[in-house]
Amino acid sequence: MSIPFKNILVFLSIAFVVFGYAQNGENAITFEMKLSKDKLGINERIRVDFTMNKDGDNFNPPDFTGFRVLMGPSQSISSSWINGVRSYSKTYSYTLVPTARGQFTIQQATIVIDGETYKSLPRKVEVTAAVDKPSDQMTVDDVADESLHLVAEVSKTSPYLNEAISVVYKLYVAPSISVSNYQPLDNPKYNNFWSQDIPVRRLSAENGTYKGKPYRYVILKRVVLYPQKSGKLEIEPLSLDVTVDVPTAKRDFFGGRIYSQTNKTVSAGRRTINVKALPEKNKPVDFSGAVGNFNFSVTTSKTALNASESLQAKVEVSGKGNLKLFQLPEPNLPGSLEVYDPEFDENVRTTLAGSQGKVSNNYTIVPSFKGKYPIPSIAFSYFDPSSESYKTLNSDEIVINVKEGPVNSSVGNLPNNSTGNKQAVATGNQFNFIKLQPNLSTIGTNYFFGTTRFYLFLLLPLLLIPAAIAFGKKRDAIASDVVGNRIRRANKLARKFLSKAQKELGNKEAFYIALEKALHNYLKAKLKIETSEFSKDKIASLLNEKDVDENTNTGFIALLQNCEMARYSPFSEVQMQQDYDKASEVISQLDKQL
Repeated sequence: MSIPFKNILVFLSIAFVVFGYAQNGENAITFEMKLSKDKLGINERIRVDFTMNKDGDNFNPPDFTGFRVLMGPSQSISSSWINGVRSYSKTYSYTLVPTARGQFTIQQATIVIDGETYKSLPRKVEVTAAVDKPSDQMTVDDVADESLHLVAEVSKTSPYLNEAISVVYKLYVAPSISVSNYQPLDNPKYNNFWSQDIPVRRLSAENGTYKGKPYRYVILKRVVLYPQKSGKLEIEPLSLDVTVDVPTAKRDFFGGRIYSQTNKTVSAGRRTINVKALPEKNKPVDFSGAVGNFNFSVTTSKTALNASESLQAKVEVSGKGNLKLFQLPEPNLPGSLEVYDPEFDENVRTTLAGSQGKVSNNYTIVPSFKGKYPIPSIAFSYFDPSSESYKTLNSDEIVINVKEGPVNSSVGNLPNNSTGNKQAVATGNQFNFIKLQPNLSTIGTNYFFGTTRFYLFLLLPLLLIPAAIAFGKKRDAIASDVVGNRIRRANKLARKFLSKAQKELGNKEAFYIALEKALHNYLKAKLKIETSEFSKDKIASLLNEKDVDENTNTGFIALLQNCEMARYSPFSEVQMQQDYDKASEVISQLDKQL
């Protein structure tokens, strides 16, 4: 059976293509020198490898000036085929010991490959005084200690009170070892700081340097801190238990390194922050603790309306700084305007540069009488760390024109007080807007007395008397049930504060942020304390002063700790549901006891 000439041509074409790809993979010839270290003590050893990716002839080693050859040259060859591509490596190895201290240069080595001469690059080596434990005598734990470092990088060590600083925790790993796992042992407590974690969504290794040497590092934790106290404040260390794979001097059957595994505890160490107090000189009287760079405005949804209609007035601060840690100024409204408690709105995001966004109070205002009511200018003061000075912003004056409605002749317009008399005497044309001439028409004759409906309406009050008695007894029973009423009020309060957290069940980060905010808002409402005082120690102390039992106190603090831990530790949906149920129970217990 003869093979068609066309098929032979196709086969030869494919063979040439495969051979061409193989040739191209081998064309990039390399020959280089590798050192086990570039700095060593006079009582240590150094390994020098000359590696090539294609076999050659006439290898000529350098003159190892300043060193004595203990072993070598020894040869090792590695060859493999992966996906049709050949990988080849040949190495000449030497073990050297220094003969004197100083700076030495290992000169070029040469080899002939495919008729061409290739040279390695020279390398410098520093020989120092004898070390306590030579590297060739170091244990696996010693190597891990020298090759693993946890560092807390602080953006600013001397900030002003309430000025943002960032702390980034980096784990540096030397190229000679690898990390297979890590577990937090001790999480730092940021006493006297308001803290905000910035989640690290993905751990990725990057190239960097540590003390002038090349390392790989990974960012484990990021946090933004606002100091709440001046003076020297300490940041507690983050500690980790790390599983490390360290290469040994032993090799397997195929010439590969044998690794040994060990566990090491690394710590970032304590950091001291010197917090500067805000200057007293030129401090505005209305300063409420705002530190940063802000804009300020007061706006209304409308400026013309009728009596009994409503409008919205917004007091807003936007910019960059401690937006969550100061009180917004309050408007000074005329007494004839009925003003409801403001609704607080917050749209703030936190990055390593600090918090930025806006916060506002929204007031609902209902005018009672006709007239014009000015809302005076409001001042907002803050401290700018960049210029180290106080700045004051003033809003524009706003006039509200109430076009239709009764005239408050006894009081008139009260431009500058919010507590004026809201009672007015009915005089003048106060009721002119009421119709005095009704438009009535006669209806047809319809006899009602003596009908069935007449007797039903006559007997209805008698029938309602037993129902009223039963309702009254039920109401008295509910009113006398003090414990039950407290439980119902506490459960209603818990649902109010935890409603947002309940909506985020299953979304770990959003759930625990909402849960932490709910716990803080509850305490702010019940204990009348400011946000800046929200440290766990302060909360525990306040609850003890209020005679809250130990189990409830401990449960509340444990929930706050879970909120902090959840930002960089895995938490299941079951754990989230348990924390939600626990928060509802703790708030109910606190409300009964407070």
